[in-house]
This record gives sequence, structure tokens and C-alpha cells, in this order.
Amino acid sequence: MKINQSKRADFQIISEWIGQNTKVLDLGCGDGALLNFLKTNNNIQGFGIEKDEKNWLLSLKNNIDVIQMDLEAGLSGFENNSFDIVILSKTLQAMHNIEEIMQEMLRVGNEVIITFPNFGYWKDRLQIMLGHMPISDELPYQWYNTPNIHLCTLSDFDQFCHKHKMKVLDRLVLTNNKPISVLPNLFGALALYRLIKK
Repeated sequence: MKINQSKRADFQIISEWIGQNTKVLDLGCGDGALLNFLKTNNNIQGFGIEKDEKNWLLSLKNNIDVIQMDLEAGLSGFENNSFDIVILSKTLQAMHNIEEIMQEMLRVGNEVIITFPNFGYWKDRLQIMLGHMPISDELPYQWYNTPNIHLCTLSDFDQFCHKHKMKVLDRLVLTNNKPISVLPNLFGALALYRLIKK
């Protein structure tokens, strides 16, 4: 099976942030598309964690070193600073204990990269004003079948980082694969953060 590696701006940005020949752990790696992209472009040593059996099998078929486990159980099997980068891409909003997983990521990795849908995006706000839960490219589920339980805005996440003593090294906000610099909390659909411990 061939992984679809269509031009995704979030993959390109992550690739630029992590550099070459790094050791990367991708949490909730899905079918392994991001790790495969980084192996090709950055010559990384990549490992994935995936709970869903179907995605876990897809990762294995795509030659990704992947462990099947639930992130909610923590990362106790990994030593401190055992990875250069730990990535949580479009999974944060589906986590029950965000504080714990973020602390664990910063323990296991020297740097952390987080991406998540921005619930402050104007199209989401408009749908709520019209009386409906938002459905978009970044939030493609109905209210009754969504895995997302902790949606947040850029402002919320900035406050979270400040409160938990996480230093933001880089932040980029995208809509339709294009960077948004003007009022990103309103006009940005997808947020990308690069963090370290203060």
C-alpha cells in the first residue's frame, strides 16, 4: 500500500522544524504518513504509537516502527529525553488528560510539536452562532460521533503553555495550507506549535 503524500503544509513545516537525522516519536501516528514523509525528507529515526488497530496495521504495512498502545496510559515505557522530538499531530483535542500527556511528552522529548484545529476559527464560530456544532476540514465529525472532547482556541493554548511553563519556540497558523498572520485566532484553522520546557 502506498501512502498518499500529497503536499501538506503542516508536514512541510514540521519537516523544517525538526531538521535532519533526528530521533522522532509520533504519538497517535495513524497510518504513518507523517513519519514516512519525515523519513524520506529528513532521514529521521522514527517511531510511532497508535491505539487504533486498523491504523496500527496500516503503519506496519507502510514500514513504520509502531507500538499499539493507548496514549492515555502515559509514556512510562520511555526514558527521559529519549527522543529529539515528540509529535502530537491533530490528536490533542481527543485526549482526556491533556496536562499529563503534555508533561510526558516534554519528559520524553527534548522538543515537542503539537498541531490542533483552532476552535476560534471564524467559520466554526459562525456555525455555533447559527445553532450548530462546527463541521470543517479540521473538524470533520458530527457532534454525536466525534472523538474530540477538548477543543481549544489559540488563546486557550497560549494560556495553557504559560500556566504550565512551556516555552513556545515557534507557532504557525494555517488555513487551506496557507500561513495566517493577521488575527490568527480568528482566521486560522490549524495551529502548529513547537515547545520546550522553560
